[in-house]
Amino acid sequence: MQLLLIRHAIAEDREEFAASGRNDGERPLTKHGKRQMRRVAKGLRRTVKSIDVLGASPLVRAQQTAAIVAEAYGEIAVATVPSLAPDSEPEAFADWLGRQRIAESVAAVGHDPHLGMLVTWLLAGRMEPRVDIEKGGAVLLDVKGAPRAGCATLLWALTPAMLVRLGD
Repeated sequence: MQLLLIRHAIAEDREEFAASGRNDGERPLTKHGKRQMRRVAKGLRRTVKSIDVLGASPLVRAQQTAAIVAEAYGEIAVATVPSLAPDSEPEAFADWLGRQRIAESVAAVGHDPHLGMLVTWLLAGRMEPRVDIEKGGAVLLDVKGAPRAGCATLLWALTPAMLVRLGD
């Protein structure tokens, strides 16, 4: 299966949002982040023609990013995936991904450095973030067999600027 990992788009400033007294999980995308993600999603659609399953972290900014991606792919459903939340163990994500085995293409929206760690774990079996994914950026992996440490091959990694250019 192909696994498209997408970092959420630009969200409100962490410190300013914290001053509101609300939980960081509720921190939304900015207007600019939403606008940029719509352009990024067009580029994603040109490079990954279809998505069979779309999952997102339960945090608001990831859910909002996933909704924009879902719209670009014809209003596909978004599943909430707790194992995409920051600090989740990669094995928990691998378990969820393994349950999607009939899918040819799975997309997942999450957070950095967690996504960078997942990419490194799937590629090399190491529990450390060795891949930096910009907000709105994406990585495409080819996952062979059951999802586990070291099971994937990197197909590409693109910045949001690259994806915007592909979509224009």
